[in-house]
Amino acid sequence: MLPLKGLRVLDFSSLLPGPFATLYLGDWGAEVTVVEAPGREDLAQVMPPFADGQSTTYGFLGRNKTVMVVDLKTPDGRQKILDLIPDTDIVVQQFRPGTMEKLGFGYETLKKINPKLIYASISGYGQEGPMRDRAGHDINYAARSGVAVMNGSLAAGPVPTGVPLCDLGGSLHGVIGILMALYHRERTGEGQAVDISLAASGLFLSSLWAQMELAAGQSPRWESTELNGAGIYGFYRTKDQRYLSVGTLEPKFVKGFLEAIGGLSWLGVVLSKLELKQKVAARIAQETLQVWQEIFSKVDVCVEPVQEFEEIFVDPHHEAQQWVVEVPVNPLDPLGKKQKQLAIPLRFSGLSPQFLHIGQGRSR
Repeated sequence: MLPLKGLRVLDFSSLLPGPFATLYLGDWGAEVTVVEAPGREDLAQVMPPFADGQSTTYGFLGRNKTVMVVDLKTPDGRQKILDLIPDTDIVVQQFRPGTMEKLGFGYETLKKINPKLIYASISGYGQEGPMRDRAGHDINYAARSGVAVMNGSLAAGPVPTGVPLCDLGGSLHGVIGILMALYHRERTGEGQAVDISLAASGLFLSSLWAQMELAAGQSPRWESTELNGAGIYGFYRTKDQRYLSVGTLEPKFVKGFLEAIGGLSWLGVVLSKLELKQKVAARIAQETLQVWQEIFSKVDVCVEPVQEFEEIFVDPHHEAQQWVVEVPVNPLDPLGKKQKQLAIPLRFSGLSPQFLHIGQGRSR
């Protein structure tokens, strides 16, 4: 049996944080219904490219979910939702604080109908505090959480991470919060409101560095730690304009790495970390990525190539781990055409996720 089978979820969220969280719930058996307003599409539905009639983003995030189009501003629409609340286990919403209350669907209202309801609110800055009403996106939360001040360089400053760490960190904290609330409900019968701040999630992801300030009064920034540019740990460009990731932190790995590239003698010379890094960069630039891969396939020193996506999906290890699954395009024809999608990276000894269909957004 799927671990979340029988749970009913009403998902009022859009874009990435909320849908990414409910993707986890749906894959593991929860019945997820996405509530959309008529005439207002989730922007993920129009995000190119498209495949099988859907945005690839929406096809992934909407996996296993059904869509319910309801105008929450009309009496009939509100009543449709209220009629569902007694049998709903989890509500996930991503509006700005106070919006659901204005619509008549705040936690205090809904828990009177269903005291066991778990109500997860995902927002940029949380439900309380002077910034609760500010608009934002991942780059803003990164700026406010320490993520931006640790990713970049002294010369160039912060850089966009590409992977929206705060959005996805908030999603995962949302899943954790929901599962903890479910366990609490199992023991006590009580529902719970769960407040997830994307900025606070980013800060918690930055906790190694934040704790340096909190406990020792030291504020790290770009190129100030071994993990963000102060040592040889980092990315290096090869002769053919590819990149090698060098994760050598422990002395044994540093020694083995320098020996492999012919620079072991550098340890006998008084060099600053910057000078050592420059020597490493110059040496790596002398050979192609393929040459370095052959060299490092024979030594175990935490060095790997930076792979493009087309390389990732034909990597034998990734295939062995079954990171990619085939999901039916049409929920009414599970044996018909299928689309390749990423599987959630959780593997259990006796449990398997469900893949019923890709996201079924409104047709283009």
